[in-house]
Amino acid sequence: MVVNNIDKLAEDLERQELETPTGIGSPQLYSQLLAIYLYQNDLCNAKFLWKRIPVSIKTSYPELGQIWTVGQHLWKSDFPATYKALNAVNWTETVDEIMKNVQIIVRSRAVDLISKAYTSITLETILVMTGLPADACLQACIEKGWRVEPDTKMIYPVRPALKPLAQPSSELFKLTDFVSFLEN
Repeated sequence: MVVNNIDKLAEDLERQELETPTGIGSPQLYSQLLAIYLYQNDLCNAKFLWKRIPVSIKTSYPELGQIWTVGQHLWKSDFPATYKALNAVNWTETVDEIMKNVQIIVRSRAVDLISKAYTSITLETILVMTGLPADACLQACIEKGWRVEPDTKMIYPVRPALKPLAQPSSELFKLTDFVSFLEN
């Protein structure tokens, strides 16, 4: 399964679920779709999917519950518990690649959050938010161009560059000038 085509895969799985003659999909279908929703950070759809999965499938296929545990931690933005839940399971082949990519994307979102929200942060806080070991975390901070103070273990993230605002169209600009002229 290729994560590059994740949106198409999600659409296919949703269609398969809708087209099942009994209205009940296979455990593999539910586990893949639930994992994809987590990858897409679509926690609302993940929650609704979890609610409509029959209890008999949930109990007979424990991996579904493990995937949903990750979703619950994501819902609460509990980074340490999310990484713990992601690493606590040897995922089946059906969802292994997706769940590995869930961990990567969660870590990426955490780094984006850190760079946008903090001017300074402790190494310990970054370790908690990224789930990385200290050495790998320090190296990643340095690679991102963040200033690292080894003595105090403080990290100074660099904010991402702001995208310039789009210039208004010339017609809109002319109309605004004309209305402004009429009001004055």
